[in-house]
Amino acid sequence: MKKNSKIYIAGHIGLVGSAIYRKLRKEGYTNIVVRTHQELDLLRQNKVEDFFEKEQPEYVFLAAAKVGGILANNTYPADFIFNNIAIQTNIIHSSYLYGAKRLLFLGSSCIYPKNCPQPIKEEYLLSGPLEPTNEPYAIAKIAGIKMCESYNRQFNTKFIAVMPTNLYGPGDNFDLETSHVLPALIRKFHEAKVSGADKVVIWGTGRPRREFLHVDDMAEGSVFLMKLEHKVVEDNFLSYPTPCFINLGTGTDCTIKDLAETIRTVTGFEGSLEFDTSKPDGTSQKLLDVTMFNRLEWQAKIDLRDGIEKTYRWYLEQLKTPLI
Repeated sequence: MKKNSKIYIAGHIGLVGSAIYRKLRKEGYTNIVVRTHQELDLLRQNKVEDFFEKEQPEYVFLAAAKVGGILANNTYPADFIFNNIAIQTNIIHSSYLYGAKRLLFLGSSCIYPKNCPQPIKEEYLLSGPLEPTNEPYAIAKIAGIKMCESYNRQFNTKFIAVMPTNLYGPGDNFDLETSHVLPALIRKFHEAKVSGADKVVIWGTGRPRREFLHVDDMAEGSVFLMKLEHKVVEDNFLSYPTPCFINLGTGTDCTIKDLAETIRTVTGFEGSLEFDTSKPDGTSQKLLDVTMFNRLEWQAKIDLRDGIEKTYRWYLEQLKTPLI
């Protein structure tokens, strides 16, 4: 991937796409193509094909997706499966039609079965039932992986995929109805501190363990993959039945309770924690095995507490609120 190669980032405004955009600009890539939803509706196949025919991108980062936490997934399952399958199908197929040299599909660790052995290896895909609370989203992402794999087999494309663990950072969604747990907790603790509340209520028991990856680490890892030499890509991703995807995470996790305690400290909230055990916990543990990525000589760098502090500062900047 040369500095003047034409690179298309689908979903450049979202958490994932904006981080990839920042990383590419920082590294000096000058020919980055982006479109807002108003400029290009990725759900419309003809619009996407017209865009690819005109722009002819050489490299494609497929970061566009409909995402959300447990509540959003439970409330809008049809939206999650339709939107994600439509978006990725249109982009993957158009990348093939118009000769993209390489495509990187951004998936999710929710593709794995609910009761996976821990840590989760790539080979565990399709080895058991999915977590019901996000099954439609997971099935869409699995379809994206298999579409990349199938096009590689039939058309000799160079499409690979990365499965990040739970992401957070600048550009995150802090809406309490649709956000993931970490940004939701940042907002809850901040608002509790500002209002003088004596407690913060957290969904579930606090016992589930989760792994969190700062979005800037995700972007660095994704760009690293896109820049890999051709032979490395062939050997690691394109030799069927070798999986065409790879886990991207930190290799460490923590309980939701420990996460909440860290966020309470970072935000300066001095009240108590209360766990609403009537709410679902979701999967008991989701820790990715990142051996395969480490073998490529890359690993995440941003410590969880440091990442939360950076994210909280960004959140306050959006509120135009000084750090108290």
